[in-house]
Amino acid sequence: MTEQRVVWAPQPGPQTALLQCPIFEVFYGGARGGGKTDGMIGDWLQHSSLYGEGAIGIFVRRNRTQLSEVIARTKTLFRPLGAKYNETKSEWLMPSGARLRFVYLERDSDAENYQGHNYTRVYIEEVTNFPAAGPINKLRATLRSGTGVPVGLRLTGNPGGPGHNWVKARYIDPDPRGFKIVAETEAVELSDGRSVTVSLERVFIPSKIRDNPRLLDGQPTYLLQLRQTGSETLVRAWLNGDWDMIQGAYFDDFSPDRHVYSSSIVLPKHWTRFRAFDWGSAKPFAAGWYAVADGDFGGYPRGALLKYKEFYGWNGTPNVGLKMNATAVGKAVRLRDLEDEKQGFHISYGLADPSIFAEDGGPSIAESMLAGGCQWARADNKRIPGWEQIHLRFQADIPLLYFSEACEHTIRCISSVQHDENKPEDLDTEGEDHIVDETRYACMSRPMLTDRPIAKPSLVYPKSVQEMNFNELVARNRKNRLAKADA
Repeated sequence: MTEQRVVWAPQPGPQTALLQCPIFEVFYGGARGGGKTDGMIGDWLQHSSLYGEGAIGIFVRRNRTQLSEVIARTKTLFRPLGAKYNETKSEWLMPSGARLRFVYLERDSDAENYQGHNYTRVYIEEVTNFPAAGPINKLRATLRSGTGVPVGLRLTGNPGGPGHNWVKARYIDPDPRGFKIVAETEAVELSDGRSVTVSLERVFIPSKIRDNPRLLDGQPTYLLQLRQTGSETLVRAWLNGDWDMIQGAYFDDFSPDRHVYSSSIVLPKHWTRFRAFDWGSAKPFAAGWYAVADGDFGGYPRGALLKYKEFYGWNGTPNVGLKMNATAVGKAVRLRDLEDEKQGFHISYGLADPSIFAEDGGPSIAESMLAGGCQWARADNKRIPGWEQIHLRFQADIPLLYFSEACEHTIRCISSVQHDENKPEDLDTEGEDHIVDETRYACMSRPMLTDRPIAKPSLVYPKSVQEMNFNELVARNRKNRLAKADA
């Protein structure tokens, strides 16, 4: 009798639940060290052994470096089984005839190369590295089998990354505790005229480091290593899968307790008011309305900016726009101006991304918006100084930037945008940053004291603010952020 050798077995808990899960779409993990990659590999071992040559899989990561680590792990596990790896195709041929291919998608458009392919399993690792759900949706469409093999989408990820918002909305928000099955149903008319209701189900299976005792047994110092990162927010996100305490958030100095005010507060009519705008079509556009405090109401310092209203052009999916034409957007913004005017408010000026003034063989976006009744001036589009202005306002002893709780998209996005890996003093432009850009234009229109000339010397701040050494604060903040990004 030939002795069987077990090369891999699921650990009790989430990994076992993953392999037993019959649901079409599974998001697995949500914290660091939870055994996510091994769970995906184990799912493939089970799937390929059950369905043989009818099993065809594709394993996807965002870049080649991450993919090479996964391939190395599969070589350890698959070769003892007699599987053959084709280096040219980056593809395993299992003894049963099943095939698993490895690909990376550096650009969202790369997913289009797989249209027309048929797979029974699609594995997408670190899905929060994808800024939008578009590539995932394209790969979802490749899941089909002509031989009746059950198909499934399996994804992993941690909090943070440019795709944090859409992943959280799709998989975490229905129930952060996990294991809640969400079904999308639709009526489909068959060729014989009958109408049937079909549904696709998805579920979040949480897995944390405590669910991966093999890692802790083999490397007992791992928890201590994570805790020594020096960032409480980072550690909480990694260890607890906390999707509200976001790993690597650029504006880690933003606090809802300090910087969000009740929408029931009625701001004085005589305060200066203005608006700012960032254009988007396929991606969201964003408009925000601001009031400038005079120091005599509500404890808000003179010169503080309060965003009291926003208009966000998304279709309900994070980072996906409405594709409205510029004239229609201009009319919609103007209607919101009229709401203010009816209450006795006056909009003094409006600032927008200078790119909307570009002419390319026809009217510019700014001209088209003007046709809708909405006029803009060019905003100061400097990125790093603009982010510095937001940081300075957040970090002042008495904050100088506030958002109404009604500005839900501002609060959601400014708390989740990430550092750019290649330029840590800037934020990642692949994320959902449109409403954050609009906020930057607003702050740059009324800049605080920095190491460059003040653009509006008439702007006066209270004594407590004037006595602060902002040049020193700028240097210290920049140094701290670079140190965190390097860590």
